[in-house]
Amino acid sequence: MSDQKSFEIRPGTSDDLFMIAGVLVDTWRSTFRGLLADVFLDGMSREEQAVRHARRMGAPGVCYLVAVEPSANEIIGFANFGPGRGKVPDDIHEIYALYVRAGYQGSGIGTALVCSAARHCAEQGAKSLFAWVLSGNPNRPFYERLGAKAVETTSIGLGNRSYEQVAYLWEDIAPLLKR
Repeated sequence: MSDQKSFEIRPGTSDDLFMIAGVLVDTWRSTFRGLLADVFLDGMSREEQAVRHARRMGAPGVCYLVAVEPSANEIIGFANFGPGRGKVPDDIHEIYALYVRAGYQGSGIGTALVCSAARHCAEQGAKSLFAWVLSGNPNRPFYERLGAKAVETTSIGLGNRSYEQVAYLWEDIAPLLKR
């Protein structure tokens, strides 16, 4: 969608939380309008998301990377990741969140974030990586283009409704490390 845009990837910090929350709320509203209930999307707030991510940022092993548009020093995407949640072997890590502002999708930022996250996870001993993605997410082909396979489905409650989600697994993250 976008032509080549300039960006830098760097570690996310607590100073970035409000901008990270803004990316999340804006991308949920632009991506999931019509898929998720409007009342849920309209009820999302940057303040609540900043608090939620402040808690997550402080959890053991959890890391954040942000994509920054250098000329404006604006966060245009982020990923957070770490040890797999639930009953997952130690060598399988999870991407908990991956979001890129709509105007920057298709410019390589998502790929750069996934590959940077994979490198970081490999340094922590991960051999595999997975991410939960809403079944109706129009960006599911992105994960497939990067070599992830849909391996499991479950449901997630958002607001007062339940939605299906799909686990995408990179069984071997080595190809991501070479990108």
